[in-house]
Amino acid sequence: MDSLPDALQEGRLIELVDDNKEDALQFLAHIIEAIPSLPAGTDVVERVLARERTANSTLGKGWACPHVRVPFEEDLICVVGWSPTGIDYGAPDGIPISIVVMYLVPENQRNHFLREASMLAKALGAYPGLEKLGPAAELNEVREHLLDLISSSMETVGPDTRARMIQLQARQSVAAIPSYDLAHLIVEPATIVTGPGMKHIVLAQDRHLVEYLDSASGLVERIATDGMYQNGGWRILKRSEVTYQGDRVLYDCLAIRAAGGGPPVK
Repeated sequence: MDSLPDALQEGRLIELVDDNKEDALQFLAHIIEAIPSLPAGTDVVERVLARERTANSTLGKGWACPHVRVPFEEDLICVVGWSPTGIDYGAPDGIPISIVVMYLVPENQRNHFLREASMLAKALGAYPGLEKLGPAAELNEVREHLLDLISSSMETVGPDTRARMIQLQARQSVAAIPSYDLAHLIVEPATIVTGPGMKHIVLAQDRHLVEYLDSASGLVERIATDGMYQNGGWRILKRSEVTYQGDRVLYDCLAIRAAGGGPPVK
């Protein structure tokens, strides 16, 4: 395996607070959309929901592996969601889904994905500790079980993955990644409208986010030049932009912050 260890190493193991299938898929897809290396405007949410409507992505034994294919070249990207209560996923075996492993599969990574998905399915069939995920109480415990599962397929993986596994197993807990941690996130869509001689307008559901962005200094300039703005608790990532008459610009963004974090610094 390759991308699954990457997800564990880079903080992309996330607790799913909602036991609704569609909401869980949307949340994980938003996390992938927020990864800065993706081309602006990549609609992972709609792609993953459309595919799920035509083919249920369950692997059995409480696991699901949704994926979307995209028409550009990029690294294989994986994000892992853990549901403490289980998700009614419509699985043929009737077992609620505890682990959702979602992949973004670029054109140049299709064979890589097929190999990893095949190895994951084989590992699930051979790993004796799947039942331990049910009573798991927190993310570090889940992470350890996932590392054990990956280790069970070590004979089929390459030396680079083995080396990364050794490094991961040496870590005692999920490391915090300041301002870039993809665990315990609040993800909010936000639209920013700007133009010559006008103050930018923010459209979002979260009142505190709107107040923060309304007064954020240099917001539009940073979004326009860097595709990202951060000052305090919120990180604003540009997904796409559209220019209208009068040089007015609409920026489609995602606003991300860690749950339980303090108020943003203005």
